[in-house]
Amino acid sequence: MPKVSRIIPILENLLFFWLGLALVLSLAGDRLEIPALLQVLGRAHPLILHFPIVLLLMAVGLLWLSDQRLKNAGAQILLVGGNLTGITVVAGLILATEDYDGDALVWHQWLGLASLTLSVLIYFFREKSANFLRISTGTLALAIILTGHFGANLTHGEDFLLAPIQSKETEFVALEDAEVFEHLVQPILEAKCIACHKEGKVKGELRMDQLAGLQKGGKNGPFVVPGDMEKSLLIQRINLPKDEKEHMPPKNKTQLTDEEIEILEAWVAAGSSFDQKVSELKSEEPLFQLALNRFSNQKTYSFGPASDSDIKKLNNFFRKVNPVFPGSPALEVAYYGISTFDAASLQDLKKVNKQVVRLNLNRMPLATVDLSFLRNFPNLEELQLNFTGVKPEQLSNLEGLENLRNLALSGNEFGSSSVSALSKLKQVRKLFLWNSGLDEKAKQELKKGLPQAQIDFGFDGKGVIYALNPPKIEFEKTLFQDSMELILSHPISTAEIRYSLDGSEPDSIQSPIYSGPIWLKKTAQIRAKAFSTDWKGSGITSNLVFKEGIKPQSYQLIFEPNPRYKAKGATSLFDGIKGKTNHTSGDWLGFTDTTLEIEIFLEKNSAPKYLSLSFLLNEGAYIFPPESVEIWTGGQAGWQKITQTPTQVSSKLEEVRFGVLTYSLPEVSFDKLKVRLKPISKLPAWHPGAGAKGWVFVDEILLNL
Repeated sequence: MPKVSRIIPILENLLFFWLGLALVLSLAGDRLEIPALLQVLGRAHPLILHFPIVLLLMAVGLLWLSDQRLKNAGAQILLVGGNLTGITVVAGLILATEDYDGDALVWHQWLGLASLTLSVLIYFFREKSANFLRISTGTLALAIILTGHFGANLTHGEDFLLAPIQSKETEFVALEDAEVFEHLVQPILEAKCIACHKEGKVKGELRMDQLAGLQKGGKNGPFVVPGDMEKSLLIQRINLPKDEKEHMPPKNKTQLTDEEIEILEAWVAAGSSFDQKVSELKSEEPLFQLALNRFSNQKTYSFGPASDSDIKKLNNFFRKVNPVFPGSPALEVAYYGISTFDAASLQDLKKVNKQVVRLNLNRMPLATVDLSFLRNFPNLEELQLNFTGVKPEQLSNLEGLENLRNLALSGNEFGSSSVSALSKLKQVRKLFLWNSGLDEKAKQELKKGLPQAQIDFGFDGKGVIYALNPPKIEFEKTLFQDSMELILSHPISTAEIRYSLDGSEPDSIQSPIYSGPIWLKKTAQIRAKAFSTDWKGSGITSNLVFKEGIKPQSYQLIFEPNPRYKAKGATSLFDGIKGKTNHTSGDWLGFTDTTLEIEIFLEKNSAPKYLSLSFLLNEGAYIFPPESVEIWTGGQAGWQKITQTPTQVSSKLEEVRFGVLTYSLPEVSFDKLKVRLKPISKLPAWHPGAGAKGWVFVDEILLNL
């Protein structure tokens, strides 16, 4: 005990030493030259800070108890903890002179000093009054917690403590709205770099949490030099070997992925702009191609959807109103039939004026129609007015449409006098003016008037060998029972028609020549092409016809389709009604978040030999073939998987069409089937909505003998 009694006064005096030294470093540390040996002590701050925290909190707990012996033990622990706190605070203040600054550092520094001061006051005045002891120890506990919180923010980033319970939802950014730096580059810096280069911790005098700091660079050079990867500090450091001291991020931190390195290098090579939009990049640039993998062209809109009843009323035999893709509030409207067109029907669209983003009035007679109604469509992005007879003076109604980006005016006789009216449409980015009567001088004037727009004046086909029109395919109905006649024809009687029934592309040598009606007895994927001397081969015309299958005894969907595209449930897959080429017709089952999985129970002794799946294809509306198909047979031995295969893959945007997949079933006994179709999980890189989820739409499952 005598030895302990001699140590206590020393520790008590040391408390004031640490407190005084901490005050000097807090007030004048930035003006002191810190010796290298003391810098080592400073860097030991993270190693020693945990022990005094435990001792101080333990002392607080004991001092709150009524037992005097425990209180005395608490006082002794407080004395030791106070001295260790003094060492920790001094070490931290020395460390703070190295590349640290900012509000988080200030709070951490002064709260640490407050914790030391409170420790000293509580130790020497703990016997004054019970109220003082309770208030002071409670304040000390709070100061310790806050000191730790701001310290964690310094080393691990802001909101480190609460990050696990905060929302992890990321903001959806459409490709056309994405900015190169803000949405492509900055997220990488925030995830991998800013923890060491931000307010409160500025290694190498480089701040990366401020645009000004990035543009200024650090003590070792500029952060980026536009177009020069060799002189850009960012590119130098991320490409150093991982074991190099200057490699960034440090080897004990999470490293950049190959894709992230590609993005940063492509950004610098492209000029390292801080305000450029992704849509302003050239499509062949590597940075644009990398951006396609990050952002979706499935644009989001701030307006809500129109009511289903309004959309249903607007749809009729001369007008179609549909979402631009499944689940979108945005609508596209198209008119059909010149003879039945009634200009007054355009006023019906007022009910959905906020939702309409695409309007197709091609070939409708609009020469005498008042187009002022278009001013009430604030979100209109695309307007098709080809071969409508519109006059230049009618275009003034389009000037206020701020979101109008695509405008098609081909086949309207404008002449040179229209340049002035067209030049006022500054918001337009793509303008189509085929066969519009503009001479070369007018074309050049219009290009100067609309420098921001891509203007397509059409193609001069003089001396060109033209392609034949595709053949015509005729048949009675899409879904037949026993057999059906198929007729192919072409307006040029000398043209030779080649065809296939299995979906393969017909050629001019090996494919069969059509010579008369074809009788179909099974599901067929018809493709036909015309050939003739002095003509280019025609494009391919195609169609699908389906042989109606045997009816199952019963069936059950394991997962429900999307509520917007549920048709009549599983019944729609066996009702013998073929859906139209319109995903909103009510005939299709649509799946995107879940697979289409169905169990089919067969009548006794009716095992089919073939199974066909009829689906819809519309790449522009994100509707693709299934990513994979699994087929199982079931019987007394349980389920047996007979196939799991990736399906045909779309490689470009095409017209809306039907698709079919046919599979042979095994010649074994089975009394039930299970089919599982997985929607495409990520649209391919060539698609405008690359990376987004796709849809699969199915309307019939056909079982044939």
